[in-house]
Amino acid sequence: MALIDPTLIDPTLIDPTVVASVEAMARRARAAGRELALASRAMKDQALLGMADALMENSDAVVRENLFDLELGAQRGLSAGLLDRLTLSPERIVGIVEAVRELAALADPVGAVVRGSTLPNGLRLRQVRVPMGVVGMVYEARPNVTVDAAGLGLKSGNAVILRGGSAAERTNRAIIGVLRDAVAGAGLPADAIQTIDQFGRDGVRALMRARGLVDLLVPRGGAELIQTVVREAQVPVIETGVGNCHVYVDGAANLDQAVRIVINSKVQRPSVCNAAETLLVDRAVAAEFLPRVLGELADLGVKFHVDAAAQALVPAGAQWEAARAVDWDTEYLDLELAVAVVDGLEGGVAHIQRHSSGHTEAICTQDLGRAQEFTDRIDSAVVMVNASTRFTDGGQFGLGAEIGISTQKLHARGPMGLAELTSTKWICVGNGQVREA
Repeated sequence: MALIDPTLIDPTLIDPTVVASVEAMARRARAAGRELALASRAMKDQALLGMADALMENSDAVVRENLFDLELGAQRGLSAGLLDRLTLSPERIVGIVEAVRELAALADPVGAVVRGSTLPNGLRLRQVRVPMGVVGMVYEARPNVTVDAAGLGLKSGNAVILRGGSAAERTNRAIIGVLRDAVAGAGLPADAIQTIDQFGRDGVRALMRARGLVDLLVPRGGAELIQTVVREAQVPVIETGVGNCHVYVDGAANLDQAVRIVINSKVQRPSVCNAAETLLVDRAVAAEFLPRVLGELADLGVKFHVDAAAQALVPAGAQWEAARAVDWDTEYLDLELAVAVVDGLEGGVAHIQRHSSGHTEAICTQDLGRAQEFTDRIDSAVVMVNASTRFTDGGQFGLGAEIGISTQKLHARGPMGLAELTSTKWICVGNGQVREA
């Protein structure tokens, strides 16, 4: 379900009252951000713990609103993957709350010294981390991102403006109300967390054009959403999230281990961007490995898109079809998997280089030299060796929650935690020095 219709991105069609409202919100966010930038770690952590407590206390109300969104989404024909991402069960809320509490325990990035030196003329230089200022988020059917973005923004001293999409509108409204009250209760500005959901698509268009008021915009969702924002925004954008992730099983793999890795990468939660979408198997072990792993995946409900070499190795009773060219570039976000037999490491790397979205790739091998060659040659944000692609996650990496997984190379790459939501500034302290040349 696309959030933005790219044919409608035309500044002349934006309701001017919406533009004025979004700009006013951005100015309030900028004022709130300036206050947050000066807040102590103790104040920010108190607010985060208050947010966590408030979410737990109001979890029943949030789940009720979420059930309404889920019912409406089913009526609208949302895919199973989108409905899964939209779902907030009591257990998922507990996980979200724990992530906020873990965030409070992390070091404050603001003011951290990146590097420093004393020049021969006596000038003392420090490069320190500072907040971005105002961070916008555009996403869809992901109410957990509402909490992640608010928490990460607050801890890193940034105000956030959120567009969570119509699919989760009631859920997000409930969450944001709880979070704003908690932040205000901790003595920090409630306008550090705002939403433009009420303005619909015009709100997104206005946010994308709020140059000078929004310091960073992060789109998180499907390929169409991300590319529309990247193409049309007039504010700085970090591209995130599309995950055409690969697992390559080498001829030197421990096949028992590889089976567990492939199954976990695909099935543990198929609707997220770090789930595997393509399985590549070295021809040397394909006849032994593929019937086994495909059989276990089929028992778990996975459908396969297989190349010619793999077709004879699909076990009886499994759902499959011949792979088309488009399958190698598809992010299924469901119980579907593209499968190909390749000629060793060279064939696996070549396939990934042609089709990767730059998110996460994994190799299963016991050959250290091949593992090293794979990590050297694969140009993705994260490369796994003998581990599931599902570990590409800010929480799993010890970063706390994440605002997204950057698949580009400017400023931030991979899971974006607190440090990735800061910029830097130079502080130069002298004692009367003047430049002579």
